[in-house]
Amino acid sequence: MRIIGLEEHFVIEEVLDAWRALDAQWQDLSLRPSTQGEPARRLADLEGERFAAMDDSGVDVQVLSLSTPGVQNLERADAVALQKVSNDRVAEVVRAHPDRYQGLATLATPDPDAAADELRRAVTSLGLNGAMLFGRTRGKNLDDPAFWPILEAAQALNAPLYLHPQSPPPAVRSAYYAGLGDAMDASLATHGIGWHYETGVQLLRLILGGVLDRFPDLQIIAGHWGEVVLFYLERLETIPAAAKLERRLADYFRENVYLTPSGMFTQRYLRWATEIVSPERVLFATDYPFELAPDGGARRFLLEADLDQRTREGIASANWERLCAGIRR
Repeated sequence: MRIIGLEEHFVIEEVLDAWRALDAQWQDLSLRPSTQGEPARRLADLEGERFAAMDDSGVDVQVLSLSTPGVQNLERADAVALQKVSNDRVAEVVRAHPDRYQGLATLATPDPDAAADELRRAVTSLGLNGAMLFGRTRGKNLDDPAFWPILEAAQALNAPLYLHPQSPPPAVRSAYYAGLGDAMDASLATHGIGWHYETGVQLLRLILGGVLDRFPDLQIIAGHWGEVVLFYLERLETIPAAAKLERRLADYFRENVYLTPSGMFTQRYLRWATEIVSPERVLFATDYPFELAPDGGARRFLLEADLDQRTREGIASANWERLCAGIRR
């Protein structure tokens, strides 16, 4: 059984320098783990112990993506320059290790037209398999018409967009996640719950704002089993905006959204995801290097799941390979 992990991160020094130079209001809470300690060391490693970690967890292929928050909070010129640097770098390492790596593009959303052009280059010239986005670009949400050139390009290419968490805005962190101590505040605002509410809201905005009616063939990948909202679809159907959509809310998840575990290897969530969106729309991800699955943990999760072999292999890699086969190169 070949296992492909879709949410497997890296970082390059040029991007780290740009993150460090940002005004504090635009710095993501992921800056510390991306620049300090073991996660930071693993992020920067693409040709050393990463292969051993993959083997240890049971992952055959990593689909590499630039870690949170990509280049989306940078000044426009910096973002445009660094998207090319990042994508060229990941394409280079994929060419060097085609049996172990694939890649998702980094996009300079501060300049949507340049980002759309870069997505086309990344897919048609570099061989990358879509892109990773992080919801907001400073004060703008992804459903803003300013970003429609990116979504239009992705739909035309039939290239998936992975919607990844980023830190909530400072005002939200202050209102909802502060006052419990620095370490607790940061944890609550990020991997505890804040990341997932933030990303789930971005996904819902694409649907409720009619963006997926405008781009009905756009394919979005959401990690962490759908970023909370999967468990509230029936409740969300009561929102007045949902009644104005062209489809039922759940249908957008079944037709436009793929899900991954992002290292949350919980059999109950897996069963729920396969029931809501169908097994064909569940992909795999470990969220390396922020989540580790030693001693064959990634492979064991799939082997122990109550799935028939065809479904198991689909989640492990075949669903992703089918999605990639449809990309228009």
